[in-house]
Amino acid sequence: MRISLVVALFAVVLTGCSPRDRSPDAIREQTARATSTAVRDAKAVTQGVVQGIRQQRTINVNKASVKDLSSLDGVDDMTAQRIVDHRPYKDSYELVTKHILSKAQYNRIAGKIEAR
Repeated sequence: MRISLVVALFAVVLTGCSPRDRSPDAIREQTARATSTAVRDAKAVTQGVVQGIRQQRTINVNKASVKDLSSLDGVDDMTAQRIVDHRPYKDSYELVTKHILSKAQYNRIAGKIEAR
């Protein structure tokens, strides 16, 4: 009786541990799903990078509209209008030297503006 119990237990263990055979069609289907997911994720990453690059565009203080200038952090409509009124600028730091922006305001937007 013990021997038959051990043989039965051994058979169950072998059956449970044997690798499952997968058909080539199942492997192709799983690979296609994984590829589709990878393509979707890559497109999402690409869109995020493009959006980030678009947000990093600089605003030319010599050509930008009041609306564009007032979109900058800490620049209200009145300040934007003063920027327009005192054009042209040789460089963007002239906004500080002409007392249009404070040094702190300029430091907040320095990487987002340029003067060409």
